[in-house]
Order: sequence, then C-alpha cells, then structure tokens
Amino acid sequence: MNADEFLDELDQKVGERLARIGTAAGAAEPRSGIGIPELLATALKKELEATEEAALWLTTETDVEVKLALARQCGDEARHYRLIAERLSALGVDPAAIPARFGPPTPMFGYLKGLGSTVERVAAGQFTREALAKVHNQAFIDYCEAQGDAETARLYRDVIQPDEGHHHEMGRRILARLATTEEAQALARAAAMRTLEIAEELQDIARIKLGICRAPGC
Repeated sequence: MNADEFLDELDQKVGERLARIGTAAGAAEPRSGIGIPELLATALKKELEATEEAALWLTTETDVEVKLALARQCGDEARHYRLIAERLSALGVDPAAIPARFGPPTPMFGYLKGLGSTVERVAAGQFTREALAKVHNQAFIDYCEAQGDAETARLYRDVIQPDEGHHHEMGRRILARLATTEEAQALARAAAMRTLEIAEELQDIARIKLGICRAPGC
C-alpha cells in the first residue's frame, strides 16, 4: 500500500486501541489518599524520560527533519516538566522531594530507547506515544475539573495538550515520507502496536497495585 493508505490503516488501528485505553483511564477513580498533587507528581518522571529519549535519539539521527523535530520535542518536554513542577509548588508540594523522578527507567523508556530505526522511533514515539499522552491527559483534565482545580486543568488543556498534538502531527507527516515500503510499514506498525501494549500493561499495574487512575501522560 502507499504511504497514505498505510497511515489511514495505522490511524484506525491506533485509534481503536487508544479508545480502549481512554475508556479504562476514565472508568475508575484514584484510591483514597491520591489526589491531584499525587497524580501530577507521576508526570515528572514521564516528562524527564520523554526529554531524555528525544535527546538520545537526536544524537544519532541523520535525517535533518527528524533531528529538528526531536529537538523541538526535547525542549517541549523539558518545559512541561518545569511547568508541572511550578504547579506542584503552588499546590504545596516540593518537586525536589518526589522520589519517583529517579530510580530505574520505566519499561516504556526501555523499549523506546532500544528502537534502532528512524521509522520505528517516529511511529512509536511521536506518532503513537504522543497520541497516547493526549488520551491520558484528557482523563486527567476531566478529573481536575470534577475536583474543582481549574488551574491544573487549564495548564494541561491550553499548554501541554497542544504541544502533544503538534508532536503527533509532526510524527504523522514524517511517517508519510518514511513509511513508503512494505518493510518500513511493517516496522512502524509493530513499533506502534508494541508501544500501546506496554501502555496498557503499565496502566493496569498502576491501577491494581498503586491505585493510580486518571494520571496524566507526557
């Protein structure tokens, strides 16, 4: 199939999985003792990993368009981290005291870091994970609004979400150029699907073991 046909197929496959993830994300409430500050704190590690991932890929990428896209994403994710840290401070939480920022890398980071080809990285990172972030962020926005925290909801709705949408669309444009062969399309498809599989696994673990639901993405 040509690149446009492939992207239509990928949009459909990814969209179906995202709908399932979004339904699960909004179907439960955080357990007692977990509120907006605790959910917001989980985003710090995600933003750090997203920044580092883009930076790592940037150093080995030879495609100039992709290199510049990664540079933009790296800066955006770092800015998100600082904005979230500022919001936590306003809510009375010291970001420097949140241990979850450090520790071992997440399975998602480990998978994405290991991807070797540009088409896989774009499909998994910018195209899929950024679309996934929008789904998780919307569940978090809805929760913030239900809890009466309009300022945190505004931060995600008006600042972070548009960036994630830009990253996703940027990935889609690059895939239209890169995913023109059967081999490239197979790599992109597999990378996107595995990213969503890991996301579902992590979402289930967070809900069952930690009682964390409605947490934002990155």
